[in-house]
Amino acid sequence: MAIPFSYNVRNLIVRTTTTLMTASGVAMTIAVLLAVLGLVAGLAAAFAATGDPTHVLVLRKGGNAELTSVLTPEQFQVIKSFPGIAQAADRTPMASLEIVSVINLPNAENPLGANLTLRGLSVRGVEMRHLKLTEGRWFSPGEREINVGKSIAKRYPQARLGRQLRFGRGLWTVVGVMDGGDSAVNSEIFGDGSTVAADFNRPDAYSSALLQANDRTSAVALQKALEADRRLNITVMSEREYYDSQTISSRPIQFLGFFVCIIMAVGSCFAAMNTMYAAVARRSKEIGTLRILGFNRGSILISFLIESMLLALVGGILACIIALPLNGVTTSLGNFVTFSETSFNFHIGAQVMAIGLLFSLLLGAAGGFFPARQAARKEILTAMRDI
Repeated sequence: MAIPFSYNVRNLIVRTTTTLMTASGVAMTIAVLLAVLGLVAGLAAAFAATGDPTHVLVLRKGGNAELTSVLTPEQFQVIKSFPGIAQAADRTPMASLEIVSVINLPNAENPLGANLTLRGLSVRGVEMRHLKLTEGRWFSPGEREINVGKSIAKRYPQARLGRQLRFGRGLWTVVGVMDGGDSAVNSEIFGDGSTVAADFNRPDAYSSALLQANDRTSAVALQKALEADRRLNITVMSEREYYDSQTISSRPIQFLGFFVCIIMAVGSCFAAMNTMYAAVARRSKEIGTLRILGFNRGSILISFLIESMLLALVGGILACIIALPLNGVTTSLGNFVTFSETSFNFHIGAQVMAIGLLFSLLLGAAGGFFPARQAARKEILTAMRDI
Protein backbone atom coordinates (compact mmCIF):
# COMPACT_ATOMS: atom_id res chain seq x y z
CA MET A 1 0.00 0.00 0.00
CA ALA A 2 1.45 3.37 -1.07
CA ILE A 3 1.49 6.44 1.17
CA PRO A 4 -0.59 9.28 -0.38
CA PHE A 5 1.38 11.94 -2.23
CA SER A 6 -0.53 14.66 -0.34
CA TYR A 7 1.16 13.45 2.87
CA ASN A 8 4.58 14.57 1.54
CA VAL A 9 3.25 17.89 0.26
CA ARG A 10 1.69 18.72 3.63
CA ASN A 11 4.92 17.87 5.46
CA LEU A 12 6.86 20.33 3.30
CA ILE A 13 4.24 23.03 3.85
CA VAL A 14 4.21 22.53 7.63
CA ARG A 15 8.02 22.87 7.75
CA THR A 16 8.01 26.03 5.62
CA THR A 17 11.19 27.61 7.00
CA THR A 18 13.28 24.44 6.72
CA THR A 19 11.88 23.73 3.27
CA LEU A 20 12.73 27.20 1.95
CA MET A 21 16.24 27.23 3.46
CA THR A 22 17.15 23.86 1.97
CA ALA A 23 15.48 24.69 -1.34
CA SER A 24 17.47 27.94 -1.51
CA GLY A 25 20.73 26.01 -1.27
CA VAL A 26 19.64 23.73 -4.10
CA ALA A 27 18.44 26.77 -6.07
CA MET A 28 21.91 28.37 -6.02
CA THR A 29 23.44 25.21 -7.47
CA ILE A 30 20.83 24.86 -10.19
CA ALA A 31 21.01 28.60 -11.00
CA VAL A 32 24.74 28.26 -11.72
CA LEU A 33 24.03 25.28 -13.96
CA LEU A 34 21.27 27.18 -15.81
CA ALA A 35 23.55 30.19 -16.34
CA VAL A 36 26.30 28.01 -17.84
CA LEU A 37 23.86 26.09 -20.03
CA GLY A 38 22.21 29.36 -21.12
CA LEU A 39 25.57 30.82 -22.10
CA VAL A 40 26.59 27.75 -24.12
CA ALA A 41 23.15 27.54 -25.76
CA GLY A 42 23.25 31.24 -26.67
CA LEU A 43 26.70 30.98 -28.25
CA ALA A 44 25.71 27.84 -30.15
CA ALA A 45 22.53 29.54 -31.38
CA ALA A 46 24.52 32.54 -32.61
CA PHE A 47 26.89 30.39 -34.65
CA ALA A 48 24.08 28.12 -35.88
CA ALA A 49 22.16 31.16 -37.11
CA THR A 50 25.23 32.38 -39.00
CA GLY A 51 25.81 29.33 -41.19
CA ASP A 52 23.82 28.93 -44.41
CA PRO A 53 23.69 25.30 -45.66
CA THR A 54 24.05 26.50 -49.28
CA HIS A 55 27.16 28.58 -48.52
CA VAL A 56 30.63 27.18 -49.11
CA LEU A 57 33.69 28.76 -47.50
CA VAL A 58 37.11 28.54 -49.17
CA LEU A 59 40.34 28.95 -47.15
CA ARG A 60 44.01 28.25 -47.78
CA LYS A 61 45.15 24.64 -47.58
CA GLY A 62 45.07 23.45 -43.98
CA GLY A 63 43.37 26.63 -42.79
CA ASN A 64 40.74 26.55 -40.07
CA ALA A 65 40.19 30.29 -39.56
CA GLU A 66 39.70 33.20 -41.92
CA LEU A 67 42.04 35.37 -39.87
CA THR A 68 45.06 33.16 -40.59
CA SER A 69 44.09 32.23 -44.15
CA VAL A 70 45.48 33.73 -47.35
CA LEU A 71 43.65 33.61 -50.69
CA THR A 72 44.74 35.54 -53.77
CA PRO A 73 42.52 37.30 -56.34
CA GLU A 74 43.97 34.95 -58.97
CA GLN A 75 42.76 31.91 -57.05
CA PHE A 76 39.36 33.55 -56.65
CA GLN A 77 39.00 34.02 -60.42
CA VAL A 78 39.48 30.27 -60.90
CA ILE A 79 37.22 29.35 -57.97
CA LYS A 80 34.21 31.38 -59.10
CA SER A 81 34.26 29.71 -62.53
CA PHE A 82 33.33 26.30 -61.09
CA PRO A 83 29.91 24.89 -61.97
CA GLY A 84 27.32 24.67 -59.19
CA ILE A 85 27.69 28.28 -58.02
CA ALA A 86 24.38 30.16 -58.08
CA GLN A 87 23.95 32.99 -60.58
CA ALA A 88 22.75 36.48 -59.69
CA ALA A 89 20.16 38.38 -61.72
CA ASP A 90 22.96 39.90 -63.82
CA ARG A 91 24.25 36.37 -64.62
CA THR A 92 27.40 36.80 -62.50
CA PRO A 93 28.34 34.14 -59.93
CA MET A 94 27.24 34.54 -56.31
CA ALA A 95 30.77 34.67 -54.95
CA SER A 96 32.55 37.10 -52.64
CA LEU A 97 36.29 37.50 -52.07
CA GLU A 98 36.76 38.70 -48.49
CA ILE A 99 39.48 39.94 -46.17
CA VAL A 100 39.24 39.50 -42.39
CA SER A 101 41.28 41.39 -39.83
CA VAL A 102 41.01 42.39 -36.18
CA ILE A 103 40.79 45.92 -34.75
CA ASN A 104 40.85 47.03 -31.13
CA LEU A 105 38.04 49.15 -29.75
CA PRO A 106 37.74 50.33 -26.10
CA ASN A 107 34.45 50.78 -24.27
CA ALA A 108 33.19 51.65 -20.78
CA GLU A 109 33.47 48.01 -19.64
CA ASN A 110 37.01 47.55 -20.95
CA PRO A 111 39.13 50.71 -21.31
CA LEU A 112 42.00 48.62 -22.71
CA GLY A 113 39.75 47.61 -25.57
CA ALA A 114 38.50 44.39 -27.09
CA ASN A 115 39.30 42.80 -30.44
CA LEU A 116 36.53 43.05 -33.02
CA THR A 117 36.29 41.37 -36.42
CA LEU A 118 36.64 43.65 -39.43
CA ARG A 119 35.41 42.09 -42.67
CA GLY A 120 36.15 43.63 -46.04
CA LEU A 121 33.81 42.30 -48.71
CA SER A 122 31.96 43.15 -51.87
CA VAL A 123 28.37 44.33 -52.23
CA ARG A 124 27.65 40.80 -53.49
CA GLY A 125 28.93 39.43 -50.18
CA VAL A 126 26.44 41.60 -48.30
CA GLU A 127 23.65 40.48 -50.62
CA MET A 128 24.45 36.80 -50.02
CA ARG A 129 24.03 37.16 -46.24
CA HIS A 130 20.44 38.47 -46.39
CA LEU A 131 20.98 41.08 -43.70
CA LYS A 132 18.82 44.08 -42.89
CA LEU A 133 19.65 47.60 -41.78
CA THR A 134 18.24 49.03 -38.57
CA GLU A 135 19.83 52.43 -39.16
CA GLY A 136 21.50 54.29 -42.03
CA ARG A 137 22.60 52.71 -45.33
CA TRP A 138 25.12 50.25 -46.71
CA PHE A 139 28.73 51.29 -47.35
CA SER A 140 29.62 52.58 -50.81
CA PRO A 141 32.31 50.70 -52.81
CA GLY A 142 35.65 52.50 -52.80
CA GLU A 143 34.74 54.72 -49.83
CA ARG A 144 36.05 54.69 -46.27
CA GLU A 145 32.66 53.72 -44.90
CA ILE A 146 31.63 50.87 -42.62
CA ASN A 147 28.56 49.10 -41.29
CA VAL A 148 28.62 47.79 -37.73
CA GLY A 149 26.62 44.94 -36.20
CA LYS A 150 23.87 45.91 -33.78
CA SER A 151 25.71 44.32 -30.83
CA ILE A 152 28.76 46.49 -31.51
CA ALA A 153 26.64 49.63 -31.82
CA LYS A 154 24.99 48.76 -28.50
CA ARG A 155 28.21 48.06 -26.57
CA TYR A 156 30.52 50.67 -28.13
CA PRO A 157 29.21 54.28 -28.17
CA GLN A 158 31.96 55.40 -30.58
CA ALA A 159 30.73 52.86 -33.16
CA ARG A 160 27.22 54.29 -33.50
CA LEU A 161 25.73 55.83 -36.63
CA GLY A 162 27.58 58.92 -37.84
CA ARG A 163 30.65 58.36 -35.63
CA GLN A 164 34.14 57.67 -36.94
CA LEU A 165 36.56 54.89 -36.03
CA ARG A 166 40.31 55.07 -36.52
CA PHE A 167 42.01 51.95 -37.85
CA GLY A 168 44.19 51.05 -40.78
CA ARG A 169 45.48 54.26 -42.33
CA GLY A 170 42.86 56.68 -41.09
CA LEU A 171 39.26 57.37 -40.12
CA TRP A 172 36.26 55.32 -41.21
CA THR A 173 32.70 56.62 -40.97
CA VAL A 174 29.87 54.46 -39.60
CA VAL A 175 27.10 54.81 -42.19
CA GLY A 176 24.78 52.03 -41.04
CA VAL A 177 23.92 49.52 -38.34
CA MET A 178 23.12 46.00 -39.54
CA ASP A 179 20.99 43.31 -37.95
CA GLY A 180 21.95 39.67 -38.46
CA GLY A 181 19.19 38.28 -36.23
CA ASP A 182 20.83 35.98 -33.70
CA SER A 183 23.94 35.44 -35.83
CA ALA A 184 27.58 36.27 -35.15
CA VAL A 185 27.39 38.95 -37.86
CA ASN A 186 26.14 41.29 -35.12
CA SER A 187 29.70 41.22 -33.74
CA GLU A 188 31.37 42.19 -37.02
CA ILE A 189 32.22 45.37 -38.90
CA PHE A 190 31.72 45.41 -42.68
CA GLY A 191 33.58 47.60 -45.15
CA ASP A 192 34.45 47.61 -48.85
CA GLY A 193 36.87 44.74 -49.52
CA SER A 194 39.29 46.51 -51.86
CA THR A 195 39.48 49.60 -49.64
CA VAL A 196 40.11 47.53 -46.49
CA ALA A 197 42.76 45.47 -48.34
CA ALA A 198 44.53 48.63 -49.49
CA ASP A 199 44.37 50.14 -45.98
CA PHE A 200 46.01 47.06 -44.47
CA ASN A 201 48.51 46.75 -47.34
CA ARG A 202 47.06 43.42 -48.48
CA PRO A 203 45.93 43.99 -52.09
CA ASP A 204 46.97 40.47 -53.10
CA ALA A 205 46.40 38.63 -49.83
CA TYR A 206 42.72 38.25 -49.01
CA SER A 207 41.42 35.78 -46.42
CA SER A 208 38.63 33.68 -47.89
CA ALA A 209 35.96 33.30 -50.53
CA LEU A 210 32.28 32.76 -49.81
CA LEU A 211 30.30 30.91 -52.49
CA GLN A 212 26.58 30.30 -52.74
CA ALA A 213 25.51 27.03 -54.32
CA ASN A 214 22.18 26.39 -56.03
CA ASP A 215 21.08 24.02 -53.26
CA ARG A 216 22.50 21.73 -50.55
CA THR A 217 23.29 18.94 -52.99
CA SER A 218 25.13 21.37 -55.25
CA ALA A 219 27.02 22.71 -52.22
CA VAL A 220 28.38 19.25 -51.40
CA ALA A 221 29.34 18.62 -55.03
CA LEU A 222 30.97 22.04 -55.31
CA GLN A 223 32.97 21.42 -52.15
CA LYS A 224 34.29 18.10 -53.49
CA ALA A 225 35.13 19.57 -56.89
CA LEU A 226 37.10 22.47 -55.42
CA GLU A 227 39.05 20.26 -53.02
CA ALA A 228 39.93 17.86 -55.87
CA ASP A 229 41.51 20.65 -57.95
CA ARG A 230 45.23 20.56 -57.14
CA ARG A 231 45.89 23.88 -58.81
CA LEU A 232 44.13 25.77 -56.04
CA ASN A 233 45.70 24.20 -52.92
CA ILE A 234 42.71 25.13 -50.74
CA THR A 235 40.53 23.87 -47.90
CA VAL A 236 36.78 23.93 -48.48
CA MET A 237 34.01 23.55 -45.91
CA SER A 238 30.39 24.51 -45.46
CA GLU A 239 29.80 27.82 -43.73
CA ARG A 240 27.75 26.07 -41.07
CA GLU A 241 30.57 23.62 -40.37
CA TYR A 242 33.00 26.54 -40.00
CA TYR A 243 30.89 28.34 -37.43
CA ASP A 244 30.01 25.16 -35.57
CA SER A 245 33.73 24.64 -34.94
CA GLN A 246 33.89 28.00 -33.17
CA THR A 247 31.75 26.83 -30.26
CA ILE A 248 35.07 25.64 -28.81
CA SER A 249 35.26 29.17 -27.38
CA SER A 250 32.71 28.28 -24.73
CA ARG A 251 34.43 25.11 -23.50
CA PRO A 252 36.70 26.67 -20.82
CA ILE A 253 33.75 28.51 -19.25
CA GLN A 254 31.58 25.43 -19.65
CA PHE A 255 34.19 23.29 -17.86
CA LEU A 256 34.67 25.85 -15.08
CA GLY A 257 30.92 26.28 -14.64
CA PHE A 258 30.31 22.53 -14.43
CA PHE A 259 33.23 22.15 -11.99
CA VAL A 260 31.79 24.81 -9.66
CA CYS A 261 28.32 23.31 -10.11
CA ILE A 262 29.54 19.84 -9.10
CA ILE A 263 31.16 21.21 -5.94
CA MET A 264 27.97 23.09 -5.06
CA ALA A 265 25.90 20.01 -5.88
CA VAL A 266 27.80 17.99 -3.26
CA GLY A 267 26.99 20.69 -0.70
CA SER A 268 23.35 20.72 -1.78
CA CYS A 269 23.14 16.93 -1.42
CA PHE A 270 24.41 17.16 2.16
CA ALA A 271 21.96 19.98 2.89
CA ALA A 272 19.05 17.88 1.63
CA MET A 273 20.41 14.87 3.53
CA ASN A 274 20.64 16.81 6.80
CA THR A 275 17.11 18.12 6.35
CA MET A 276 15.71 14.65 5.73
CA TYR A 277 17.69 13.08 8.59
CA ALA A 278 16.24 15.75 10.89
CA ALA A 279 12.77 15.01 9.52
CA VAL A 280 13.22 11.27 10.18
CA ALA A 281 14.38 11.99 13.74
CA ARG A 282 11.45 14.31 14.48
CA ARG A 283 8.85 12.07 12.88
CA SER A 284 9.89 8.78 14.48
CA LYS A 285 6.51 8.28 16.14
CA GLU A 286 4.84 9.18 12.87
CA ILE A 287 6.84 6.50 11.07
CA GLY A 288 5.81 3.96 13.69
CA THR A 289 2.16 4.94 13.25
CA LEU A 290 2.46 4.46 9.49
CA ARG A 291 3.85 0.97 10.05
CA ILE A 292 0.97 0.13 12.45
CA LEU A 293 -1.53 1.32 9.83
CA GLY A 294 -0.13 -1.26 7.43
CA PHE A 295 2.36 0.67 5.29
CA ASN A 296 5.38 -1.50 4.58
CA ARG A 297 9.07 -0.55 4.60
CA GLY A 298 9.15 -0.04 0.83
CA SER A 299 6.26 2.44 0.94
CA ILE A 300 7.98 4.46 3.68
CA LEU A 301 11.31 4.48 1.80
CA ILE A 302 9.63 5.66 -1.42
CA SER A 303 7.57 8.26 0.47
CA PHE A 304 10.60 9.88 2.14
CA LEU A 305 12.57 9.70 -1.10
CA ILE A 306 9.74 11.46 -2.95
CA GLU A 307 9.62 14.09 -0.21
CA SER A 308 13.34 14.78 -0.64
CA MET A 309 12.93 15.03 -4.42
CA LEU A 310 9.99 17.42 -3.97
CA LEU A 311 12.16 19.54 -1.68
CA ALA A 312 14.88 19.70 -4.34
CA LEU A 313 12.30 20.36 -7.06
CA VAL A 314 11.17 23.46 -5.17
CA GLY A 315 14.82 24.56 -5.32
CA GLY A 316 14.89 23.85 -9.05
CA ILE A 317 11.81 26.00 -9.60
CA LEU A 318 13.36 28.82 -7.56
CA ALA A 319 16.51 28.50 -9.69
CA CYS A 320 14.47 28.89 -12.88
CA ILE A 321 12.89 32.04 -11.45
CA ILE A 322 16.35 33.37 -10.51
CA ALA A 323 17.94 32.57 -13.89
CA LEU A 324 15.05 33.51 -16.17
CA PRO A 325 15.89 37.27 -16.20
CA LEU A 326 19.21 36.32 -17.84
CA ASN A 327 17.33 35.10 -20.93
CA GLY A 328 18.02 37.49 -23.80
CA VAL A 329 20.75 39.42 -21.95
CA THR A 330 23.60 40.31 -24.31
CA THR A 331 27.09 39.27 -23.31
CA SER A 332 30.35 38.61 -25.14
CA LEU A 333 33.05 35.98 -25.20
CA GLY A 334 36.53 35.87 -26.66
CA ASN A 335 36.67 33.61 -29.71
CA PHE A 336 39.79 31.41 -29.81
CA VAL A 337 39.38 30.85 -33.55
CA THR A 338 39.02 34.47 -34.68
CA PHE A 339 40.85 36.07 -31.70
CA SER A 340 38.04 38.58 -31.46
CA GLU A 341 34.97 39.20 -29.35
CA THR A 342 31.69 37.51 -30.21
CA SER A 343 28.49 38.99 -28.76
CA PHE A 344 25.42 36.83 -28.20
CA ASN A 345 22.37 36.50 -25.97
CA PHE A 346 21.87 34.11 -23.07
CA HIS A 347 19.34 31.50 -24.12
CA ILE A 348 17.52 30.00 -21.15
CA GLY A 349 14.64 28.22 -22.84
CA ALA A 350 12.39 25.32 -21.98
CA GLN A 351 15.08 22.72 -22.73
CA VAL A 352 17.65 24.37 -20.45
CA MET A 353 15.12 24.73 -17.62
CA ALA A 354 14.02 21.11 -18.07
CA ILE A 355 17.64 19.99 -17.63
CA GLY A 356 17.88 22.13 -14.48
CA LEU A 357 14.71 20.63 -13.00
CA LEU A 358 15.86 17.11 -13.83
CA PHE A 359 19.20 17.78 -12.15
CA SER A 360 17.42 19.09 -9.06
CA LEU A 361 15.44 15.84 -8.86
CA LEU A 362 18.69 13.88 -9.06
CA LEU A 363 20.12 15.99 -6.23
CA GLY A 364 17.01 15.30 -4.17
CA ALA A 365 17.25 11.57 -4.82
CA ALA A 366 20.95 11.47 -3.94
CA GLY A 367 20.45 13.49 -0.77
CA GLY A 368 17.31 11.68 0.36
CA PHE A 369 18.15 8.06 -0.23
CA PHE A 370 20.04 7.32 2.99
CA PRO A 371 17.61 9.16 5.31
CA ALA A 372 14.72 7.40 3.53
CA ARG A 373 16.42 4.05 4.05
CA GLN A 374 16.92 4.84 7.74
CA ALA A 375 13.21 5.70 8.08
CA ALA A 376 12.20 2.48 6.34
CA ARG A 377 14.41 0.32 8.60
CA LYS A 378 13.00 1.61 11.89
CA GLU A 379 11.33 -1.03 14.00
CA ILE A 380 7.77 -0.24 15.09
CA LEU A 381 8.40 -0.38 18.83
CA THR A 382 11.65 1.60 18.55
CA ALA A 383 9.91 4.23 16.43
CA MET A 384 7.04 4.57 18.93
CA ARG A 385 9.49 5.07 21.83
CA ASP A 386 11.61 7.72 20.00
CA ILE A 387 9.40 10.73 20.75
